[in-house]
Amino acid sequence: MSVSVSRLKRRDEFLRVAAGRRKWAAPGLVLQVLRREGDTEDVRVGFTVSKKVGGAVERNRVKRRLRAAVDRVVPTHARPGTDYVVIGRRQALSRKFPDLVADLEAAMRRLKAFAPTAGQEQ
Repeated sequence: MSVSVSRLKRRDEFLRVAAGRRKWAAPGLVLQVLRREGDTEDVRVGFTVSKKVGGAVERNRVKRRLRAAVDRVVPTHARPGTDYVVIGRRQALSRKFPDLVADLEAAMRRLKAFAPTAGQEQ
């Protein structure tokens, strides 16, 4: 099953997800999750990386790596009607890509926001 993925862009959308108080920290990222009310089937994802991670070059590199990890996991494993905010950490710069993907999957599982594909156990 594949869901449509769109982006969170406005500050109030990020704050709404943060107010839901469901988050999990992994070595390469922090994931915040909010289930939306209603029968929406789309998934929305937002990215943020603070200046503590580094300069603009490092922050953009972290965002690119996180977008690639999200593109690999979210379309097939995200629960429909859910908003995700992915916060980049400094370790995302040096972490191997498969480990970054595993961080995202582990965080989604811990927050009960990981939908297994057909024939796969959660």
